[in-house]
Parts: sequence; structure tokens; C-alpha cells
Amino acid sequence: MSTAIAAPVDRLLYKPEEAAEALAIGRSTVYELMTEGTLKYIKLGRARRIRRTDLEAYVANLAPLPN
Repeated sequence: MSTAIAAPVDRLLYKPEEAAEALAIGRSTVYELMTEGTLKYIKLGRARRIRRTDLEAYVANLAPLPN
């Protein structure tokens, strides 16, 4: 009996918890970034979702620390 492993879904919208996992940061940090406007999000009813493009833009705008 073989067990098929499903490939991860390439999402367009992420829950804050999923965004935290994708960014390898804490969930509360994602909420802080959303509150201060650093990480853009959309509201769908009462739910907040983060677009993949907004996650990519956030990462692209991170400045590396000088050595």
C-alpha cells in the first residue's frame, strides 16, 4: 500500500499564521507588521489575508545588515 504525498499548494492568499510560517517568523510578529502597515493585507469579512505578492514585496524590501 503506497501513500501519496500531496505537493504544497501555491497559495495566492495566506492566513497570518501561514504567512508567519512562510516567512519563518512568529505569528505575533506578522500581526505587528500588519498593524504598523509594514506588511499589507486585505480584509475578507472579518478575516485578514495576505497576498503572496505582498509577502514577496515585504521580503524584497528587507535591507541586509552591513558586515
